[in-house]
Order: sequence, then structure tokens, then C-alpha cells
Amino acid sequence: MKLKNKVAIITGGAMGNGLGIVKVFLKEGAKVAILDYSEKLDETLKTIDDKVLAYKVDIRDVKSVNSAIKDIYEKLGNIDILVNNAGVCKLKPFMEMEDALRDFHFDINIKGTWNVTKATLPYMIKGSIINLSSVTGPLVADSGEVAYATTKAALIGFTKGLAAELAQKNIRVNAIMPGYIMTPMVENMSKETNPNDPQSVVDGIAKGIPMKRLGTIEELGNLAAFLASDESSYITAQGIIIDGGSTLPETMTMGV
Repeated sequence: MKLKNKVAIITGGAMGNGLGIVKVFLKEGAKVAILDYSEKLDETLKTIDDKVLAYKVDIRDVKSVNSAIKDIYEKLGNIDILVNNAGVCKLKPFMEMEDALRDFHFDINIKGTWNVTKATLPYMIKGSIINLSSVTGPLVADSGEVAYATTKAALIGFTKGLAAELAQKNIRVNAIMPGYIMTPMVENMSKETNPNDPQSVVDGIAKGIPMKRLGTIEELGNLAAFLASDESSYITAQGIIIDGGSTLPETMTMGV
């Protein structure tokens, strides 16, 4: 119960990594509020603690974000933890990518994170902010990932700059940099890569990871809980990699 009675906001908590974080935070005793505009939000709420507050919010909409955060504060009190998990990834070659699709990535992955953080900070006396970056962008990238990689690299800069500003206010800011975690995003990318046999893409990825598997959303949730808790009280401005060693090999290639 390392997060007992701490108030946590998690964006994109309806599925994938966000859902893994929600489940672990509840297990660790946190009071959780979810911001998500996914159509799966209502379905997800039926499978988890009925005490979770949920808001169908598009984080690109500043007015809606501000309203939701204010309501969370009025119902739960000062906010202790913010997890900026919401993000999108659509694969497309750089020269074929329309400006609208580029802006879709920037508006959600960067501006959305900015919007939620700015709305939350007035209600955070001390605590922890966790941004979901990726190994993609800061460390590695594949073809078709230019927009996604750019935004995830930007989140590392956002994390460090914000950490410098908030350190003396007892607010820590860190980033999680996942490798391959078995999420709906990975499933969709696999379908885009090989519509006829997406499982072969997942299997190929697993073969190229030293631990020979993809991570689970609960494993990522455990890392988020550590960074949110007092156990990490002297850690700030860091990007923590969780990738099963996928960025480690010098000579190993995917699928070998």
C-alpha cells in the first residue's frame, strides 16, 4: 500500500499501459481519477474499482481538461500524482505523412501532456509527475515512426525542464521509457505492418528481445508506482527504461 490515500490522475487509463498503471495504483491504495476519451472507458470501469473517478476528456481541449482537474480536486483534495500516459502512434513514411496526421501526434502526445500538467500543478503541493515517453525517439526508431519518435523525444526535454522548475517545490518529474509492452498500440502497429499475420510481427519482436518476450502492462504499472511513491523520493528528471533489454544488443537483429 505504498500509495495509500494518495490522489492520482492517470490520462489514457482506459486501456494499455494506462490501465496497467490504474490497476497497480488501486492495489497500492491510491485514489484514482482517469482522463480518457476512448470509447472503451465505460467498459473498463466495469472491470475495476467502482470508486474510480472517470472523465471522458480530450486532452487537446484545454477548457475540458481544466474543468475535470478542478472537479477532481473538489472531490478528492490536493493531487499527489499525475501520470501523463495518453498518447498515439500512427505509422507512415515521412514524405507521405499529411500535416494533419503530424499534428495529431503533436497535439496529443506533447500539447495534451502540457495541458494536463499545467491544469494540475495549481492543485499539487508536493508529489510526483510521471510522463510516458518511449525508447522510440530518445534511443531508437524504425521506419514510419518520425512523428511518434519526435514527440516521445520531446517528452524527455519536457520532463527535464519541468523537473528543474519544480524541484524546490517538492514535486518530482520523471519519465518512463517503455520498449515493447503488450498493448493495443502494439497490436495495431503489428496489424499495420502485416495485416495478414500480425502475430508473426509480435513473435519476431519477442525473438529480438534478450528476455524473449514483451513486457506486461502490470510490470510497467509497478515501475510507475515506484516513481509515484516515497520510495523514489530522491529521483527526479530521469528517464527510466523498461524494455526487457531490447535496446541492449550491439549485434542482435530482430527476429534472430
